[in-house]
Amino acid sequence: MNAAKKEELVITRVINAPKKLVFEAFTQAEHLQHWWGPAGLKLEVIHLDVRANGKFHYKIITPDGHAMYGIFNYKEVKAPERIVFTSAFADEKGNAIKAPFDGAFPLEILNEWTFTEIKGITTLTLKGNPFGASEEEIKAYTSFHSNMNEGFGKTFDQLDRYISEKIKLQQQLQKHKGARVSTYLNFPGNTEEAFNFYKSVFGGEFGGGGLQRFEDIPANADHPPLSDEIKKMILHAELEILGGHVLMATDAPASMGFTLNTGNNMHINLEPDTRKETKRLYDALSKGGNVTMELKDMFWGAYYGSCTDKYGINWMFNCNEAK
Repeated sequence: MNAAKKEELVITRVINAPKKLVFEAFTQAEHLQHWWGPAGLKLEVIHLDVRANGKFHYKIITPDGHAMYGIFNYKEVKAPERIVFTSAFADEKGNAIKAPFDGAFPLEILNEWTFTEIKGITTLTLKGNPFGASEEEIKAYTSFHSNMNEGFGKTFDQLDRYISEKIKLQQQLQKHKGARVSTYLNFPGNTEEAFNFYKSVFGGEFGGGGLQRFEDIPANADHPPLSDEIKKMILHAELEILGGHVLMATDAPASMGFTLNTGNNMHINLEPDTRKETKRLYDALSKGGNVTMELKDMFWGAYYGSCTDKYGINWMFNCNEAK
């Protein structure tokens, strides 16, 4: 890698999260779309293949609807410790192009990102150098150091907020350890009212850290902002009722595209110990029925999916075992 070494850009950021989680935020599309890129702009992941010789091609949409593209070409990936890649502005096909703001800016930048962890806290170090650049391009790159420091600072602020919300939800929604079965209910917007009623009947306290609201989840770049009404609705509630059985619920209002009818507003929620057992149960119960969500890793940290079996019974699958 013939990279210019003078006037290297170095940025260090401390993130209150384990490096495995931080590394995932840099390498998985479902995370990148929530925080990567200039502050406040929508990002669309076009292609992501995080491995040596893989690529990350993305589109950023400005408030006026203008589209800009970027490309990473990965040179080395060592999870969860190090990523080396070249980055560039790009066209819609993923070809590197010159920066739109300064024709003297280098075509490509060689980046090295390292992740180190001490007692659950990660230090992220970013090093950047012009790649195969002329003296004029190196000078232009150096002149933008302060701008890049500011830009990366705002981007990493978004990462901080996203990871803090992700960890909070993991802690609140995954306090239970071990396999269990619960009943999961959907309400059109009155979960809080219903669960306060159930609490008055059965007693006890709400589990999982209390009533969780939609405003607690990170903003999703693929969806419009939530209204104030929706933000206050319940994302997740759980209450132990009789014999250790747990009721769980969420609001699913018509304004978010849900249509609730008696029968489709209740699921049996399975929480197996292992991903293998989760997959076995999912495959067996969905056979001959309808898959409503394929099994996949979700933002709250669970391996999750859902189906309706061949008898019309609705099932949800939540596994908290790490990959």
